[in-house]
Amino acid sequence: MIPEAKKTAVEHALLVTFGVSEFEDISQLNTGLSSALIFRIVVRKKPYLLRIITRTDAMGDPARYYGCMKAAAEAGLAPHTWYAGIEDRISITDFVEAKPFPPGKAKVLMPDVLKRLHSLPRFPFRINYLDFADGVIRKFYAAKILPESMIEEVFQQYERIKKLYPRNDEDLVSCHNDLKPDNILFDGERVWLVDWEAAFLNDRYTELAVVANFVVTSGNDEKDYLESYFGGELTEYHQARFFLMRQMMHMIYFSFFMSLGTADGKPIDLNITKPGFREFHNRLWEGKIHLSDKDAQQQYAWVHLEQVRYNLQLKRFDEALHIVSDYQLS
Repeated sequence: MIPEAKKTAVEHALLVTFGVSEFEDISQLNTGLSSALIFRIVVRKKPYLLRIITRTDAMGDPARYYGCMKAAAEAGLAPHTWYAGIEDRISITDFVEAKPFPPGKAKVLMPDVLKRLHSLPRFPFRINYLDFADGVIRKFYAAKILPESMIEEVFQQYERIKKLYPRNDEDLVSCHNDLKPDNILFDGERVWLVDWEAAFLNDRYTELAVVANFVVTSGNDEKDYLESYFGGELTEYHQARFFLMRQMMHMIYFSFFMSLGTADGKPIDLNITKPGFREFHNRLWEGKIHLSDKDAQQQYAWVHLEQVRYNLQLKRFDEALHIVSDYQLS
């Protein structure tokens, strides 16, 4: 199960960490879209998570990755790190026995988790996420995967957001940047974040927006969610910026997953079942949908397109643009 080229390195990691060169049991875990090899191993009757980085580009830089993961572990946000080998690209951490995480519970706990995460010492800067996202969106639009008549309006409105949305370095905070349900584990009492490979400095509102897709289901939910995160400092500017970031994230998710779902020549299915936004995210949260599936990727793209189309028609959209614009001028 362990690749032949990594067996010696894994034996070394076990030896220096636990004083043994073999595990008692091993099972490979579903990694979704990740290229890493992930295993549950048992050593001295205790389970651990063994992770082997396989990519060699900047995204898989183990020095940055392990540094962020250790900082999060020290803050109680990530499982304890037992081994983190930069040269061999192998890590061993505590294994979290995940239990169902009710959305109502997540709605209460996740704002504090995000607040603690964003308060960590500043992670290394790697890329400007909004520039990266804009590149993905522009590449998708230029590829003409869908007729312009279907997407022209939302792309025009995206340009309005991009023009006004703040780009201040001082707003960047330590972010995980891959807060999908698979990476948010609940042990029955507390939340653990895993897979820190994409961690870097980013706009806090990106993660607020991503988590909100799963736990914010109403205007009251949103108010409670943001008040819990910002405390007594919640303002209309925070709310406006949050709303605009949600629309940008809908655009990046739509563009990315439609491109992914039509890769390798798979045609677009215009008649594919299009679940509602809430239904799809509930099923994702419950682990009933896996985004490694091409049909699920196309469905997810359509879900985000339909949601952003709806949101851009709201009176709140223009109001948010005005609030953010006026704030920057003041």
